[in-house]
Amino acid sequence: MSVVNVTASRSYDVTVSDGILDRCGEFCKPLVKGKTVVIVSDDNVFPLYGKRVTKSLENEGFVVKEFVVPHGERSKSLSSYINLLEFLFESGVTRSDLLVALGGGVVGDLCGFAAATYQRGVQFVQIPTTLLAMVDSSVGGKTAVNLENGKNQVGSFYQPSAVICDPKTLSTLPEEEYLCGCAEVIKYAVLFSEEFFSELEETPAKDQLENVITTCVTMKRDIVKADEFDTSERMLLNLGHTVGHAVEGLSGFQTLHGQAVAIGLATISRSAAKYGYLSDADCERIIALLEKYGLPTDTEYTVDDMYTLALSDKKATSDTITIVVPRRIGHCELMKLPKSQLKDWL
Repeated sequence: MSVVNVTASRSYDVTVSDGILDRCGEFCKPLVKGKTVVIVSDDNVFPLYGKRVTKSLENEGFVVKEFVVPHGERSKSLSSYINLLEFLFESGVTRSDLLVALGGGVVGDLCGFAAATYQRGVQFVQIPTTLLAMVDSSVGGKTAVNLENGKNQVGSFYQPSAVICDPKTLSTLPEEEYLCGCAEVIKYAVLFSEEFFSELEETPAKDQLENVITTCVTMKRDIVKADEFDTSERMLLNLGHTVGHAVEGLSGFQTLHGQAVAIGLATISRSAAKYGYLSDADCERIIALLEKYGLPTDTEYTVDDMYTLALSDKKATSDTITIVVPRRIGHCELMKLPKSQLKDWL
């Protein structure tokens, strides 16, 4: 078992252990005085793990209700958010009760944003069941839903009360979704650790899951502690995301988030090498590792189309946009560009 403590506006533990899903009720019991828990999940995950989570919670005396949405990015919407709020109100949920996000990043973001805003804030617990959610989105308190053509445009910073990661749940994860998580894992290695990058080159992530999850969570813990509200250092975590979010939007969210991040990471690495910020050797290693994990490294969308969507990125001001530029594997820097120069980088 590995435990990483996150210190932010709310301090909490991220616990990583095989089989911990069946003990989730023990972790939830001390957090709230209320007796009601609402599990927020999707129609892929809940049939797999809903009964086990419900049983564990009921064993601790909770009354359990569930709110299940269709799987996929389309459920991270304002309509799903409103429906969840109405369900909480109709179910008599109070500020002393608890929400549990059981699923991937879509469920975690939806549940977290509802928790942040329902009755001005109720506590919630993240139980991520995808690699991407375990290593990234379940930690750090970013919650949001999408607008029709803009990702994560409506949300808040709201930390969970606990994060419970059971790597055994990844055994039911489709290979495509697992590889999406690998894109975020590679992102962390490029950002912060050449040693970790080398480990990923030598040993597949699936053969060292607890180490991979704990390493990424520890890296994110340090960034969140330094910059919880994403005004400086935390913006580094957007490596690959400016292009990635544009690709997602252009695909109507048919391109998965991790696939889009991989394309974005490859694009910015090639550009950094072209402009002399990154060595050709490191650029080639980054591209090679993405391809080794079966991830895409290019896109057929035009520069003009991506440019238009990238300008709506949250990191853009009226006349500039901040991008994350790899300088070497294990070290990246923030660079503020005039918007007019972004097209050249794309």
